[in-house]
Amino acid sequence: MAPVIGIVALLTVLFLSLIITRVASVALTLTGMSEEAARFQSRSVFTGTGYTTSESEQVMGHPVRRRVVMLLMIIRSAGLISIIVSLIFSFMGQEMDDAAMLWQLLWIVIGIGALWVISLSNAVDRAMRRVIELALKRWTNLDVRDYASLLRLSGEYTVMEIQVQDGDWVAGKKLRDCYLNDEGLVVLGVIRKDGTYLGGPKGQTSIWPGDTMVIYGRSGALAELDQRRAGKDGDAAHGRAVNEQRRCSIEQDQKDAQYQLQREQSE
Repeated sequence: MAPVIGIVALLTVLFLSLIITRVASVALTLTGMSEEAARFQSRSVFTGTGYTTSESEQVMGHPVRRRVVMLLMIIRSAGLISIIVSLIFSFMGQEMDDAAMLWQLLWIVIGIGALWVISLSNAVDRAMRRVIELALKRWTNLDVRDYASLLRLSGEYTVMEIQVQDGDWVAGKKLRDCYLNDEGLVVLGVIRKDGTYLGGPKGQTSIWPGDTMVIYGRSGALAELDQRRAGKDGDAAHGRAVNEQRRCSIEQDQKDAQYQLQREQSE
């Protein structure tokens, strides 16, 4: 009985390892890495085999990628021990003869072969990627794209992806009818539900549930828009956001005028 339990434990650990590295590779691709590079990085880190200097710089120079890699390292420490223990346990048995030993090896090879086939399946890969990507966006607040570093943003300004849901204030509207510019928000792009990307969308572009909007603006305003629902309360929230933007614009103009004056005085 012990050898059977050991084999099951071994295959379970290997399966979980496959899932963990897949989650990590999806997270890395969401930061802008190519799919091939992300897979190589996640598997290299998880197995502890290392990677090239240029690729390590791409990971270590990116705060979100560092977090993904650090988590993989922690999991790897426990995972490798589990695999070793499972291997030892799988061959534990009282007076196991050569035939029994051969059967154990055969089942291990079959199990590993099945996992390998699953890992190479494009259909399984696409399904896993969709589920993992949705889970990362749904249950984490990981700013995977690290727009702030990419665009050299600072202060309270950032770029955020907002996924449009049924009942959201912007759902079913054209951009020109949302007057987001009056709130100090600039829509940089729209990702349709089918993956189609619209860069620099125009006023006549309609926003539908399932779309993802890429928007630049103040982080507080973006967070509020993400939670804003349709109806009178949403319209009132839009009005408050417009007034807040006017206040911020006046404050910003005053700071800029003060800077201009200091420059003139120093010349």
